[in-house]
Amino acid sequence: MADRVYPAAKPAATNGTAAPTAAVNGGANPAFPANKAQLYNATRPTYRPMPPPRRKHRRSCCCCCCLLTTFFIVIIILLAAIAGAIFWVLYRPKTPSFNVQSLQVTQFNLTSTKFVSKFNLTVTAHNPNKKISFFYDPININFSSDDVDIGDGSLPAFTHDTKSDKTLKADVSSSGKKLEDSEISSLRSKLKNKNTLPLEIKLDTKVKVKVGSLKTKKVGIRVKCDGIKISVPTGKSPTKATTKDVKCHVDIRIKIWKWTF
Repeated sequence: MADRVYPAAKPAATNGTAAPTAAVNGGANPAFPANKAQLYNATRPTYRPMPPPRRKHRRSCCCCCCLLTTFFIVIIILLAAIAGAIFWVLYRPKTPSFNVQSLQVTQFNLTSTKFVSKFNLTVTAHNPNKKISFFYDPININFSSDDVDIGDGSLPAFTHDTKSDKTLKADVSSSGKKLEDSEISSLRSKLKNKNTLPLEIKLDTKVKVKVGSLKTKKVGIRVKCDGIKISVPTGKSPTKATTKDVKCHVDIRIKIWKWTF
């Protein structure tokens, strides 16, 4: 009985080409060519998701803009400080001052239907600057006692030269003005205390400043004088108000649209 010959595990290659593998059950298994998908996947690199785009360039631009803006702001502030220091050294600017020199009450009648008052006011304005002049518009005067209007008047426009004093006189009155019941009762309650009233004076105007040959735009100011006590006359002789400890404050008033600061 002839011996059975088994094929080798790996058939030998002929001319460098691999021999076809023997099929199971003795039949030859033909080699099928690779399809397009296999060939494409064999040569295609492994897919790797791209990282999100970096924004370093945009951030760097924003940082540069912020740094430049901050630098320019600092430079402007330094230049303004230097200019202010030079202006201060050259001109030594000071705020003008006002003082109530005298105040007389010539008439003060308060009834249940009307209110009549007359005052004679003398104010002294002082300019302490050597190189700065002031040009005042007409001044509106208001007298009030605990927010109750008891008199109004005005002063003409004037020029305030350097290192000079200006004496201003005005008549303030309230002829036949009608007051509310609450205002009348408030004034009467104050008059019960030694027949005197606390008084507050307000002077409102606009002023233009002249520095050397330059003139600024007009700026609103308010002069507020408080601490005054007036004695209401009982007869025809006028009375004088107490003006010894009167303090007048000068405030700049800036109007932005509808609001005044």
